[in-house]
Amino acid sequence: MRVTLGGVNKSFAANHILKDLDLTFDAGEFVTLLGPSGCGKTTTLRCVAGLENPDAGSITAGDRVFVDASEHSFLPPHKRRVGMVFQSYALWPHMTVRSNVAYPLKRQKVARPEVKRRVQETLAAVGMQAHADRYPHELSGGQQQRVALARGLVSAGGLMLFDEPLSNLDTKLRTAMRTEIQRLHKKFGNTSIYVTHDQEEALALSDRVVIMNAGRVDQVGSPETVHSEPGSRFAADFVGFENILECQSLDSAGIATLDGGLQFRAGGERSSPTPGSAIAFRGKNVRPGKIDGAAIAGRGVIRDSTYVGEQWTANLETPGGALVAVAVPAGGERFIGREGDGTTVDFGIRADDVVVLER
Repeated sequence: MRVTLGGVNKSFAANHILKDLDLTFDAGEFVTLLGPSGCGKTTTLRCVAGLENPDAGSITAGDRVFVDASEHSFLPPHKRRVGMVFQSYALWPHMTVRSNVAYPLKRQKVARPEVKRRVQETLAAVGMQAHADRYPHELSGGQQQRVALARGLVSAGGLMLFDEPLSNLDTKLRTAMRTEIQRLHKKFGNTSIYVTHDQEEALALSDRVVIMNAGRVDQVGSPETVHSEPGSRFAADFVGFENILECQSLDSAGIATLDGGLQFRAGGERSSPTPGSAIAFRGKNVRPGKIDGAAIAGRGVIRDSTYVGEQWTANLETPGGALVAVAVPAGGERFIGREGDGTTVDFGIRADDVVVLER
């Protein structure tokens, strides 16, 4: 089912949340809306589900019109046949697992034999058929999430919506459920729209990622593109480029002077930044020592070393006052550590590890 949002706007009082939002989700695609709290991703999802009505714009799903604000036409939520999984699970505490999953089908007035068949099949798909007669309080968090998935899947008419469904789970269970969501997406073939602020989750699950910022789309692309080629400073910062330095000037040889006096020579196929644009690179790509052919070479004093399990992180303070974030594997060649704070070291970054940001 292809889903299209055209010119969608939504305000709450004076707070303009969605601003002329245009998005298309292809049939069978898994797309994640990624962004910080308040960027509009959950409001977008709720508008598709019918839990909020846009002030302007249209939403279509296949050949059905969910919303045409210009005609004051808003299809009621129960007629949209959309499966939705909430952050809080939203299970009825007085109903068994079987009854929770059957509830949306009964609201749709599906025949009893068909309800029974679809509930059994869906509970089997999520591995919860043995717990069909239990109540939510008798289940673990992961089991409750499986029931919520089953309830969404059984009512989905080709479209599944996920509103940060894994945020209440611990790290190990979250990873396991991520795999389960992928498996069920492939099994049922729904178009899936998934909301999260967790970039790792978005990259692991998605065919495409939509980065949202202040009610607008900032960037759309494959997980690989969004992760390695951010299109803006906002996107670069959000997907983990710890270092974003503005270009202050550019000389005739194409050498850019950056914040703190660092210099950048693009080289290869990389374009040079222009004054007012910026370059970005990850802390893991900062290499110790003097690097042959480095696009950025500098010297800095190690500050604020921190051990975070698989790696050490620190800042390198340059003579010009720039702070360059660094991350190195804890078990590999190490040039930072608590005992190294205050030490002056050389460092370099290769051109292939740098992204030029024009906005």
